Amino acid sequence: MVLNVLLASGLALGLASLGAVVTNFARQGGVTMDLSSQTLKPSGLQRDWHLVRGKHWQVVSAPVEDMATTDALEGTRGTCAAGMVQVKGQMKLDPPNSLHDGRNIEELQKTTCTKWINREYPERCAQFDRDKWLAISAEMPTKPMDVCMDRFEYPNLKGVNPMIMVSFYEAGDLCAEQGKRLCDEAEWTFACEGEEATPYPYGYTRDATACVVDQHWRAFNEQAMHPREGHAAMVEMDRLWQGLPSGSQARCRSPFGVYDMTGNVDEWTRSVREGERPSILKGGYWGPVRTRCRPATRSHDENHVFYQQSFRCCSDPGKDLVPAKLTPDPATAPIPREVR
Repeated sequence: MVLNVLLASGLALGLASLGAVVTNFARQGGVTMDLSSQTLKPSGLQRDWHLVRGKHWQVVSAPVEDMATTDALEGTRGTCAAGMVQVKGQMKLDPPNSLHDGRNIEELQKTTCTKWINREYPERCAQFDRDKWLAISAEMPTKPMDVCMDRFEYPNLKGVNPMIMVSFYEAGDLCAEQGKRLCDEAEWTFACEGEEATPYPYGYTRDATACVVDQHWRAFNEQAMHPREGHAAMVEMDRLWQGLPSGSQARCRSPFGVYDMTGNVDEWTRSVREGERPSILKGGYWGPVRTRCRPATRSHDENHVFYQQSFRCCSDPGKDLVPAKLTPDPATAPIPREVR
């Protein structure tokens, strides 16, 4: 209703402007996306926003490279589909039965922090001791990993802002539309930290100039974001937004070549722990939060949507992507097996 009023009043700049650009650039990399967007910028807002499929939001931006060009320049595709990175190696595992006794990797890493920004939750460490960590982790069990992961946050194009206000189920469906799946939390963690299990994707020293982190926290008006497709939600998100287009920070790159894994936006992943809800957020967002590779947020259910939440997709190496045929209506759409 609000959106129709905006369009009728002439506040809209255009229809499907970015959707067409993204679809064209994605096709050049062998992937087709239909973002079906409406671009809006009422007076007084700092940014142009578009509403994707009538429910998700994105700051308007244009790709700086097509997928094929990025693949060629990065050289990390391996046996994966266009726009993806092959993440392969030995992942360090938590010692058996260590999740609650302080001997898991996340807690052990904190013992190597030599300079705390703040110790209280969400704790932030400015500097970890690499030598101490390597000594602690030398005999930890490992597991072979081999997965294809989107190089950037959805819609996985360099220079395009991540799509936000998306639930865990919706993220799974959007991945399935491309023949992919939502990454699980172990795949995401390994792609971020590499075989050495570094605290940050770029190493041991927290760097707000490498990734978009430690921006000033702004109190949010949760009521304004309901309904999520409304005019008030767009205005509130414009006030809160401090993210950047994917791939803007050249040093926010993991050992495998996956970008923006810490900071910018939170990312939905699937839990690998038995008996808990499947919806897990990884990476943190632009605010002054943990934004390290190991920590996760496990407190939100599968239908939760918020202004800093996005996702990226995974698939298996060497396999062709076969898009799933899903019902457009999320109320009736079957949930893919891997995200149930």
